[in-house]
This record gives sequence, C-alpha cells and structure tokens, in this order.
Amino acid sequence: MSETGLVKFRCQQVAVEMPRFAGFAELNRYRRKLLVLGMIGVDASGVGFGNLSIRNGATPRFYITGSATAGISELMPAHYAKVVAYDFVRNWLECEGITVASSESLTHAAVYESDPTARAVIHCHDKKLWAALLDEAPTTPKRVEYGTPEMAYAVRRLFEAPEVRRRKIFVMAAHDGGLVTFGRDLQEAFGILKNEMGSHLKDVKHRHVPNSELRKFSRAGAFARPGGQAEQAI
Repeated sequence: MSETGLVKFRCQQVAVEMPRFAGFAELNRYRRKLLVLGMIGVDASGVGFGNLSIRNGATPRFYITGSATAGISELMPAHYAKVVAYDFVRNWLECEGITVASSESLTHAAVYESDPTARAVIHCHDKKLWAALLDEAPTTPKRVEYGTPEMAYAVRRLFEAPEVRRRKIFVMAAHDGGLVTFGRDLQEAFGILKNEMGSHLKDVKHRHVPNSELRKFSRAGAFARPGGQAEQAI
C-alpha cells in the first residue's frame, strides 16, 4: 500500500482459502505485543501501519500479514497471505490467500533473500526510535520510497556490509518512523527492537503486556474479516 492506500507492486493473487499454518500463533502473539506498544496499528487518518512475516521453512516463500489488516486486533488465517514468487525487476509478486499481501512484501523478500538465516521480519513504526537510529544504524537512502523495487534493492545493498547482519535492524530514511528488524524467529526480531529501545530511549519502560489488555484487543476484533482499514507497509 502507498499512503493513499494503493499497492505499489503488481500482484498476481491466487484466491484460495488460507489454512492454519505453522507459525500462525507466533505471528499473532508478537503482533499483539506490537499493537499494545503502538508500533503497528492505524493512524488518525485511518491509514494502517506495520506488518510481520515468517519464512515458510527453508524456502524463499513467506507468510505475511495482509493488506487492509492493520486495524484488526486479532487476525485469522484468512488475514494472512503467502508470498510464493516475486520479481524486483518487474515490481511483481504472486501470493496465495483471499487477502493481498502487505504492500511492504518486497522489502521482506529482500531481507529473506539477503540473509538465509532470517526466519522472521518485523516492520513497525516508532518516531522517537526512528529519529535516534537514523544514520546511526544501517539506513536506506532518503530518496528511496518504501514499498518499491528501489527499496528492495537498497535493502540488498545494506546487506553487503556486515553491520546490518550484526545488529539485525535497519531504518527507512524516507519512511517517517519506519523500522525493520529480523532474526531467526519473531522472538529474536522483537528482542532486537526492545534492546534498541532500551539503549536509545532511556525514558521508555518495557512493560509486560497483561493478559487483560490482550483480551481487550481480542474482543475488539477477533472475528473481523479481511478488507478493513487500509493496511500500510508503514
């Protein structure tokens, strides 16, 4: 999705029902944590931001939160898409499911392609952390917009240097607040994010997310269907 709600890549969608897949519960668990922290969700203009993915085994394929799902508190399998093929040159991807893959799917693909050990990717937003890490951590060029083939190529170039593999986080300079972390699983990717917050935002307390708060999110949207607010790869 662009900020106007339009997917920037060409998508070939195979509209099949998405079964419950390995890693589904883990994706939802860490997505709830990010929702509570306000690092994914929907902004005041009704535009969604943030997405998560996990690799499908040892293949280049991956499951990712679908477009138009950021405003849904608890996702069902139908709210995810499986990216089965992509082509940066053609600005194209193929996905399976009744929901179109997130607009930032090509960025996730670039991470998985560049680091075979990566099994999970988190794309979230925090303006304070973004400002603190801008040009301090690996950072994509200011001229490169999110959700484009140019961003995918920029991410691949970041992996030519060792720092991004070591820190497992990078900043999108042209995407206000946009951060990407990755790891061998979502626990590691989320832990990287928490560690960077602890190092750079001294006033931030990493609080435990109580079950009562998670239940609040679940009650709000456990049975929502795909096609809600415009999900954004923000």
